[in-house]
Amino acid sequence: MDFKKAFAINKETWNTKTYIHYESGFYDKHAFAKARNSLNSYELKTLGDVNDKKLLHLQCHFGQDSLSWANKGAQVTAIDISDKAIELGKTLSDELDLPVDFVCCNVLDTSAHIEKQFDIVFTSYGTIGWLPDLKPWAKMIAERLKPGGIFYIVEFHPIIWMYDYNEQIPLLKYHYSQNEAIYDEYSGTYAAPDSTIISKEYGWNHSLSEVIQSLIEAGLTIELFAEHDGSPYDVFPNMELRDDGLYYLKNQLFPTLFELKARK
Repeated sequence: MDFKKAFAINKETWNTKTYIHYESGFYDKHAFAKARNSLNSYELKTLGDVNDKKLLHLQCHFGQDSLSWANKGAQVTAIDISDKAIELGKTLSDELDLPVDFVCCNVLDTSAHIEKQFDIVFTSYGTIGWLPDLKPWAKMIAERLKPGGIFYIVEFHPIIWMYDYNEQIPLLKYHYSQNEAIYDEYSGTYAAPDSTIISKEYGWNHSLSEVIQSLIEAGLTIELFAEHDGSPYDVFPNMELRDDGLYYLKNQLFPTLFELKARK
C-alpha cells in the first residue's frame, strides 16, 4: 500500500486532534501545569531516577510526558509526526520553563533528524500501532542509544487492538498480528468522544513476538518483559477503577498492557 499517503492522513488527523486534546479533561491541562507530571506508575517504577540522563521520547504528541521527564531532571528530546503537536509542545516548554528539544518528524525518520545518542529511549501507550513495520523502528532505536543505553516501552496489549470499538459492544474482529493496514473512520477522539472531529486513521497490529524479535535483531538485549491486567486508562468499556489507581476489565481474561526494557 501507499505508506506515505497513510502517514499523511494520520498526520492530518493528529494535527486536528492536538488542540481538541489539549482542551480536554483527559489531558487536564490545569492539573498538569500544577503537578508537572503525566507519567504513570509503570514507567516511573521501571526507569527510576532519570536526573541528568539524556532521554529521547518517541511519538510524544504535544509533550506532557516529555515535559514530565524534564521536570524530573532528564535532558529530553521529543519527536512527533504532527507539526501542530510539536508547536504546542514548544509553547508549553516555554510557559512552564521546562526545557525540551521538540522535533517534528516521522518516528521512522528520527535518525535523519537527530544524530546524538541517548541514555534512554522511551515510548508509551498507543504508539507502535501507527507503524507498518517494526524492524526499521527497532533499528532506529538501536542507532539512537548509547552503548549500555536503555529502551523502554509500555504499551497496550495486542489483544486490545483485535477489537472494533465502533460497535456498541466491542467486537473481536482483527487478527492478533494482522499484516494488512486497518483503516478506521469515526466521529470523536479518545480524549473527547463527543467532539465533532472525524478521525481518519491507518493502523497496524503487532504481536508481542514481532515487538521482541525486532529489538533482538536490532542488537538489543531484553532485560524485562511483563504483561499487566491493570491499565492507567480505561481503554475498554465498563472497566473498573480500583484502589491502586488502575482500571481492570470485569471478569478479566487477558492483560491490557505490556512493558519491555532492553539494553544496547
